[in-house]
Amino acid sequence: MTNTSALDAPLTIDSDAVLVVIDVQKGFEDTAFWGGRDNPGAEQRIGELIDVWQATGRPVVTVQHASPSGPLATGTPGYELKDFVAAITPDLHITKTVNSAFYGTPDLHAWLQERGARQVVITGIITNVCNETTARMAGNLGYDAVFPIDAMHAFDLTGPDGVTVPAAELARATATVLHAMRFAKVVTAEAVATAAKTGEPAAVSWS
Repeated sequence: MTNTSALDAPLTIDSDAVLVVIDVQKGFEDTAFWGGRDNPGAEQRIGELIDVWQATGRPVVTVQHASPSGPLATGTPGYELKDFVAAITPDLHITKTVNSAFYGTPDLHAWLQERGARQVVITGIITNVCNETTARMAGNLGYDAVFPIDAMHAFDLTGPDGVTVPAAELARATATVLHAMRFAKVVTAEAVATAAKTGEPAAVSWS
């Protein structure tokens, strides 16, 4: 069994922890294309974390996915960031064409290294796609990756066997893998906000 004791410890948020807000774009509201989703409170919690980061003077990075076609195609309304994210001035804005925020422009890894930042808090859309990919890469690159699982959402997906897996189950699988395999510390948005505001370790409650 994997030793996750370090990941189970109370959460501490660095004074220079970077909030990475991934692909919070209007095109994800196209339910005819994406299908059902989980966690209807995701956007509210993302907004609350942005507010905490801005109030405490920590850096915020926004990420925007540029697709050649579909709901996130550049030049379409769906490409645009949702209003509550578009309203902020981030410390860095990245555009990307693949899943990981580390493969975008400007280079996230280089920017983090220049700042000396070691902790990244990952939030946004989609839990088990771009968010999970970014968290895995962050862990591999040696960052302290924090993954507030309730400040993001997933969509239902159909597998090769024709079975549709609900978004909530896919999100749970992501949380389990990231935690058990030590890619990231999977937590709640409430714990992240509390630790960031107080500067003290915060326990993570799943009740």
